[in-house]
Amino acid sequence: MTLSPLDDYPIHQAPEVMRHPATSDRNFYDRYYFNVHGCSDELMMLIGVGQYPNLGVTDAFAVVRRGPIHKVVRASRELGADRMDTNVGPFHVEVIEGLKKLRVTLDESEHGLTFDLTWEGAIPAQLEPRHYLRWQERLMFNSQRLAQTGYWTGWIEIDGERIEVTPDRWWGSRDRSWGIRPVGEPEPPGIQVKNAGTFYWLYAPIQFADHSILCIMQEDEKGRRVLEEAIRVWPDESREPEFLGRPEYHPVYVEGTRDVSTATIAFSPPGGKPFEVRATPLVPLHLMVGTGYGLEPDWKHGMYQGPDLKVQGVTYDARKEEDAARMWGMVDAAARYEYLDGAAPTGVDTGYGLFEYWALGPHPSFDGG
Repeated sequence: MTLSPLDDYPIHQAPEVMRHPATSDRNFYDRYYFNVHGCSDELMMLIGVGQYPNLGVTDAFAVVRRGPIHKVVRASRELGADRMDTNVGPFHVEVIEGLKKLRVTLDESEHGLTFDLTWEGAIPAQLEPRHYLRWQERLMFNSQRLAQTGYWTGWIEIDGERIEVTPDRWWGSRDRSWGIRPVGEPEPPGIQVKNAGTFYWLYAPIQFADHSILCIMQEDEKGRRVLEEAIRVWPDESREPEFLGRPEYHPVYVEGTRDVSTATIAFSPPGGKPFEVRATPLVPLHLMVGTGYGLEPDWKHGMYQGPDLKVQGVTYDARKEEDAARMWGMVDAAARYEYLDGAAPTGVDTGYGLFEYWALGPHPSFDGG
């Protein structure tokens, strides 16, 4: 065992030093995630920083989609003893005020992307339901997450062009998640080959000028709910979030694909009037391409990249056929959201936010799966 600065704080949850999780599961992780958009089709950027204590690795990525260009900067290093050190080479995360204000930066490099951004929450951070899932007896997901919508201040520089970021129109959402889910190099599948492979998913943190809606939903290959929640949250911390019942998701796909062109999300608050919100994706960003979520065999979250810091840049152009073919998997789109039929609680009927979706494998909504 090795002590770290965290051990001087009265926060222990198990008879271990703080750098050791209470579980020895190799897939334990602890991650920051942010998205940045201009409430428009200008660009969408995602930022992630993760620690994998039982793999001894920490890594980070930033990916921006601007027009047809998909640009990634990523870094990885050995985790070391100090889990309070959230720097990964050129990436830095600073918690200015817990659950309210953070600063995220990427230093200048030859990879053509740098930024200095400060996040401020628009609503109180919300604790989401536990994500718990077993496949063929193996515990695959057992994670906890907080979610929050908010505003950005600072700047982004892409290939020498500087974009000033102001909170009047640069919005986004963030989450902090930790627990168990598949990371690192793949394990031998064993009996897991019997799984249907379905991942039918919607995650929609929606920000309006005076409130937000947080909606999450996952179903299995039979259409059974694995995870769900829908709440309306107000900036006033003393005001209880409003439970919006069971969300129903109705996507419209581009013909011949599982790319969503528009979608309707229906809510049924208990004791209240049902209403619908329409989502229109504006910038489709493929989260899994180049960032470590599993598509590249040589760069996965938690994968050991050697004793020295490694920093890489990857750029794709969706106008090229071979690059466009890479664009599949989970989509994190910047989207416009609209209350339908005058259902907005305060008259503000248009908002913006993340529209994250994936429709992988067989599902009752598809003819023949």
